[in-house]
Amino acid sequence: MDIGLPRERMVLKTLPFFGEEVREGRVALTPQGVRELAAKGHRVYVERGAGERAGFPDALYEAAGARLVSREEAFGRGEVVLKVSRPTLEEIALLRPEATLMGFLHLATAESGLIEAMAEKGLTAIGYELIGDGERRPVLKAMSEIAGRLAPQIAGRLLEAPLGPGILLSGLPGIPPADVVILGAGVLGRAAARAFLGAGASVYVLDKALSALEEAAKEAPGAVTALVTQSRLERYVAFADVLVGAVAVPGERTPVLLTRDLLSRMRPGSVLLDFAIDQGGIAETSRVGLYQEMGVTHFCLPNVPALAPRTASHALTVTLLPFLLEMEDDPLRVPALRQGAYLVLGQKGGHLE
Repeated sequence: MDIGLPRERMVLKTLPFFGEEVREGRVALTPQGVRELAAKGHRVYVERGAGERAGFPDALYEAAGARLVSREEAFGRGEVVLKVSRPTLEEIALLRPEATLMGFLHLATAESGLIEAMAEKGLTAIGYELIGDGERRPVLKAMSEIAGRLAPQIAGRLLEAPLGPGILLSGLPGIPPADVVILGAGVLGRAAARAFLGAGASVYVLDKALSALEEAAKEAPGAVTALVTQSRLERYVAFADVLVGAVAVPGERTPVLLTRDLLSRMRPGSVLLDFAIDQGGIAETSRVGLYQEMGVTHFCLPNVPALAPRTASHALTVTLLPFLLEMEDDPLRVPALRQGAYLVLGQKGGHLE
């Protein structure tokens, strides 16, 4: 097949502490991944500069067997186009009719007109966040692990003065550490719990499923685990220095668990890391960006693994490549890829019904 690998252009947000702006720097395939696909007879068209922000220069792609092309060719020549972020309307216009588009699509929260444009062009749209076998979603799992491990680094900086109240996550002898409350004991929540414990914080993990809490207790011994109830939410939110939103329902909008009334109980200068913003956000006050509202610093950056683009690009390739190597001349012949389909030749699948 002809496979297109375009360069990502999305500016995720201009954020203090993280440089003038945060751009999507991940790429879906490293040069090693391109080499594997080329060895199977696939032709890979890589847009010039596609891997630069992740540390993969064009020369490495060319040596791996890729053909370096323009932006228009990367989109237009690909029977399968591998993106990272959700496409824009302009990018959809560059795709050939009935192409297969893959990426972190999160179409449950897509802007008006995007799904219609994809359907009109007869595209097959496969979301990395849904690829897998039943409940196993290896691509999403890898990105969730990265986001969870980044959480203490982000929270620690946001607790620093002048933006934050000047709290050290680990505390000191005789001085208690920061209290971190994590809502959601899935992959991201458990990774965050391990990382915050490693940073010396006091960690509390809440979830509605006892089985998930049992996993959290095994993976993050030392964390306090509790089933979610309204009274517990009110109590835990009130003492949290850091509140982590790690709730996700694959293919659906994230339920809003944090009302304005709940957030008003948080300490002034406390931090909300809303990792569910890709799917709409966990709080009534969540919107994309870094800002303070109701005295709480909100960190609501979609695609947090973009802060570690090289590691994340390697992880994308490692988890995605086995499925790509199975597809031969039709991605939908691979059950794991078929599970991730939002659209098939323009027709809505179960994830959009």
